[in-house]
Amino acid sequence: MSDPRIIDVKLDERTIIWRNADVEQERRVAIFDLLEGNHFAPAGPYDGGYAGPFKVTLRVEEGRLAIDIAAADDRALETFVLALSPFRRIVRDYFAICDSYYKAIRNASPSQIETIDMARRGIHNEAAETLQERLAGKVEVDFDTARRLFTLICVLHIR
Repeated sequence: MSDPRIIDVKLDERTIIWRNADVEQERRVAIFDLLEGNHFAPAGPYDGGYAGPFKVTLRVEEGRLAIDIAAADDRALETFVLALSPFRRIVRDYFAICDSYYKAIRNASPSQIETIDMARRGIHNEAAETLQERLAGKVEVDFDTARRLFTLICVLHIR
């Protein structure tokens, strides 16, 4: 039986040095939304035809993104390692626009906040598409899942 979804996601806390309240809130929301609805289908195959659900751990190792995939019973299935270089510019741009957004929330007009938020969503969408492309052939994820995973990748990049 196939159940291609994530039922648990963790970030390797050893790679997260610091995060403020805004980032922590983004992390909580991304994990909550991800677990509420996602599509995550590794190319497999796995022993016994296992096809989900999955537990995922994200970590940065030697400048690369490692995605550990385990079965519901915690049995390790595989690890994907992706170069982070295709994400560097997007992450930098995303951090800059998020910083502007959080500052704007405190004292900008609603139309200014909306403009910045539209730019933020545009960068986030670009990142999701890049992540889907990088995962092609390894694991199939839908657009919303890719967006939420990108948010978590950003949390791993905070220094």
